[in-house]
Amino acid sequence: MHTELYIEMAKSVIDGEVDEAKNLALRSLVEDIDPLDAINNGYVIGINDVGEKFSKGQCFLPELVMAGESMKAALSVLEPEMAKRGTERKVLGNVVLATIQGDIHDIGKTLVGIMLSSNGFRVFDLGVDAHIDALIQKSEEVKADIIAVSALLTTTMINQRTLIEQLSKRGLRDKVKVMVGGAPVTRDWVNEIGADGYSEDAIGAVLVAKQILGQK
Repeated sequence: MHTELYIEMAKSVIDGEVDEAKNLALRSLVEDIDPLDAINNGYVIGINDVGEKFSKGQCFLPELVMAGESMKAALSVLEPEMAKRGTERKVLGNVVLATIQGDIHDIGKTLVGIMLSSNGFRVFDLGVDAHIDALIQKSEEVKADIIAVSALLTTTMINQRTLIEQLSKRGLRDKVKVMVGGAPVTRDWVNEIGADGYSEDAIGAVLVAKQILGQK
């Protein structure tokens, strides 16, 4: 029924048109479209399209960042309206996200956060150089389903192992899944440290997060 508007919403994200994405969200409210339908049938389609193209090298970092900003602009309109109506998006899981202790590289982690939040995960981003204690404390505070940590350096990715060891020592390992990522991370490393999953890119991180939580 609202197919054309949904297509415009998706396109606004694909094109990185922040103002257009927000205006279309406002228009959807005027036309009494369910905000959840607007998100799932319009904006999410767009962000996933950009994410998939990025993973295939068909678009570049600035385009993905602007798509994320457009998505945020739309959600800034639609989520408050959902709260007024007493409805909310289905939350697939709580994710504590960070670049691991000792590492200050931000871009890859931020992209993963954009894709996870756009696809129904509640993301708590602790930024860069996140200490192990802070990660564990936050995961307990928000009852995290996943702790996702990235590292760009071989000298800092060892702290991914430390995180898992500390979770085990504190009796928390069975309560939370651990995802790892970053340029030096390999499947062998994941197996060696006992992580639950990893992905080489942001769109893959969404699929892995769903898989390890048993979501479709």
